[in-house]
Amino acid sequence: MTIPVKPPTDAPRYIRLNEADNVAIIVNAFGMPAGTKFPGGLTLREFVPQGHKVALTDIAKDAAIIRYGEVIGYAIVALPAGSWVEEARVRMPAPPSLDGLELATRTPPKLPPLDGYTFEGFRNKDGSVGTKNILAISTSVQCVAGTLDIALKRIKDELLPNYPNVDDVVAVTHVYGCGVAIDAPLSEIPIRTLQNIARHPNYGGEVMIVSLGCEKLQPERLLPGGKDSTSIMRLQDETLTSFGAMIDLIMRMADDRLKLLNARQRETCPASDLVVGMQCGGSDAFSGVTANPALGFASDLLVRAGATVMFSEVTEVRDAIHLLTPRAVNEQVARELIREMKWYDDYLEKGGVDRSANTSPGNKKGGLNNIVEKALGSSAKSGSSAIAGVLSPGERVRDKGLIFAATPASDFVCGTLQLAAGMNVHIFTTGRGTPYGLSSVPVIKVATRNELAQRWADLIDINAGTIATGEATIEDVGWDVFRFILDVASGKKKTCTDKWGLYNALALFNPAPIT
Repeated sequence: MTIPVKPPTDAPRYIRLNEADNVAIIVNAFGMPAGTKFPGGLTLREFVPQGHKVALTDIAKDAAIIRYGEVIGYAIVALPAGSWVEEARVRMPAPPSLDGLELATRTPPKLPPLDGYTFEGFRNKDGSVGTKNILAISTSVQCVAGTLDIALKRIKDELLPNYPNVDDVVAVTHVYGCGVAIDAPLSEIPIRTLQNIARHPNYGGEVMIVSLGCEKLQPERLLPGGKDSTSIMRLQDETLTSFGAMIDLIMRMADDRLKLLNARQRETCPASDLVVGMQCGGSDAFSGVTANPALGFASDLLVRAGATVMFSEVTEVRDAIHLLTPRAVNEQVARELIREMKWYDDYLEKGGVDRSANTSPGNKKGGLNNIVEKALGSSAKSGSSAIAGVLSPGERVRDKGLIFAATPASDFVCGTLQLAAGMNVHIFTTGRGTPYGLSSVPVIKVATRNELAQRWADLIDINAGTIATGEATIEDVGWDVFRFILDVASGKKKTCTDKWGLYNALALFNPAPIT
């Protein structure tokens, strides 16, 4: 990677990631005009926006365009050196074949352990550790969501102030539960997602269920192991003779659980108890240069400390799968990676689309030509550790180390599935900007560019844009991320989304039939 060290702010700058690359991205805010000359002798033939690619050499029609040392497309027209390599001039290549991939052929050696790092968390009876202390009220069907909204407001206003050790009360609502083919193939995905969310370590084992009574998804299926029906209330219960009585019962049940949660205390836990979910949204061409590589470095630090780290978003790693299967800890894990890629290929095909549907207008405006380029940058979050395990959508994490948790790339669906997997800290990189947040776990926002970090100073926790300008290294920002995770997990620092109370609703992944 060629990054100038602390150049003058107005000096023309570009970043070339690999010696084999025949394109580079423009660093300067607002781009550079035609005629701009770079220190290496390159002269722009036309205006090139910030983050967009410039041809470093003459690229013939139909010749490969290379970034990250990989083919990201083919030139539709001849692109002389200094040309803007814009989306309309690039043809997307076919995805890597899932047949004949290398399986665990280059498993990275174990990195040296990183000992002595701890955080202050809430230890649960099942051995998991929470980073927040939350009363969660889950629903078994959308029909009760409005009722719960009214009860939740009263709980927060009237009860929560009496329990200073409880951080929040959250409603786990969704659009599933009835009008669905409950036993159809693939229905296990939304059901196990809800089951595993109810077991989330930040809920302390005291989740309660509000149900209607007649729904397909009966509430008993959502209870964590060991919990009995006293954790369930049904609005259709014939003893509840008014709407007010329903609200009162929800309030009484919540008060009982708040008393128990209020007794929880933070205690010193090893960093190995962290389960960190990594995600990107509103990505741009800097995502794979600054923020995602910094997360990859932090991921390696977490793995060295014995923690669990998840990367996800199937369509955003699909075009990098040939770089991932060799890194699997064994052939079985490599084949599980391929299984999840194949499942999603088939899922998209049934819907009449392919992986190219992923790339958004904002991604393209930020310099990403296509999903191939986006995936190569997204996979940088995985760092350099061996891939130790694979989760199907909605499954709970079982292993330590670097885990691929298969999810759609949708921010909200991915976050919901990582929550079900048991993450207790979420890290989210963004180049275009998004106010995304989750109420159940702290969400650390990392900006890919200085401009975004400055413009959204009260929404961004860490600025990785300093990597692009040579003010910091990937290692510097990676350590910043690692230390910030420990402070946030301990409750010593609040993320911007938690300061604002800025939270998105959960979104289930339901590929099963709706009746």
